[in-house]
Amino acid sequence: QVQLVESGGGLVEAGGSLRLSCAASGSFFRINVMGWYRQAPGKERELVAAITIDGRTNYLESVKERITISRGNAENTVNLQMNSLNPEHTGVDYCYADLISTITHYGINDWGKGTRVTASS
Repeated sequence: QVQLVESGGGLVEAGGSLRLSCAASGSFFRINVMGWYRQAPGKERELVAAITIDGRTNYLESVKERITISRGNAENTVNLQMNSLNPEHTGVDYCYADLISTITHYGINDWGKGTRVTASS
């Protein structure tokens, strides 16, 4: 009913940059929060950045100097600009959204399938 589609992942050399994007579609009429989680090899997912409907942002402390989350130009999209990537940032980044269902009017959480980010020296 709701789908999140991520793009922009790939392979970069240490110090490089990537911009991830996520587009939401389906049976909802409002997005309360959109953001990104990172899952490094052998570790569980952790929040990297999120942005709320009123524009408030939240970042993992260690990424504040090099990562920026923003709403995309298209409706119901979000971008994650990542600079100064290094091998320790390698992992799978997942888009998530807290949505209001068109049918139930309840909040629901949805996840994208993930996009790989690999940084190599």
